[in-house]
Amino acid sequence: MRLLASAAIAALLAAACTPAAPPATTETPTTTAPAANPNDITSEGWNTLRVGMTRAEVTAAVGAGNPNAVGGAEPNACDLFHPANAPEGLLVMLQQNVLTSITLRNNTTLRTDRGFGIGSTAAEIKTAYGSAAYSEPHKYVEGAEYITVWTTGAPATPGAFIQDTNARGVRYETDAQGRVIAIHAGGASIQNVEGCS
Repeated sequence: MRLLASAAIAALLAAACTPAAPPATTETPTTTAPAANPNDITSEGWNTLRVGMTRAEVTAAVGAGNPNAVGGAEPNACDLFHPANAPEGLLVMLQQNVLTSITLRNNTTLRTDRGFGIGSTAAEIKTAYGSAAYSEPHKYVEGAEYITVWTTGAPATPGAFIQDTNARGVRYETDAQGRVIAIHAGGASIQNVEGCS
C-alpha cells in the first residue's frame, strides 16, 4: 500500500512539473482573392489596354490596325479596328485618337471578369448581375437585346444615354435566341449601335 501511495505521489509531482500545452490558437487562416486574369475584359480595358490611352499607346501595346481596312469614315474622329497583335475577335475603338472601348466578337475565347463570353446567355448575365443589369431591345434584330451594366457613372434613370467620359461599363449584345454575339467594354461609346455611331 505504501508503495502504491508513493507511486501515486510521484505521478502527481511529475504531472505538476510537466509544462502545460500551449492554448489552441483561434486564428483564422488568411485567404486571398484569386489574382485577376490579365486576359479578362473589364470596363477599364483588357490586359495592357486601358480606356483613355492614346492611339500611340495602343499601337505600342498591341500594334496598329490593317492600313487597308478603315474602321470609320474619319479615322481621326472615330476608328474601330483589330490591332495586329491583339487576340482574334478583339477590336478597339478610338475617338479623337483616344481609346474609348473594346469590343469582342466572332471566334474569340476572351471573357469578361465575370466569366461571360461570346455564346453566353442573356439569362446567365441577368442572373449574375441582378438589378445592376439594364436590358433594352436590340435596334435591328427582333427578340435580341442589349444588356448594359455600368460600373461607374450609372445614369439616374436606367437606360438614359450617358455622355460622361468617366463612365465605365460593359454591354452584352445578344441575338434573337438570347446568345451573346458581342461584348462592348469601356466608356460611353459602348452605347453606340453602329460602331462609330
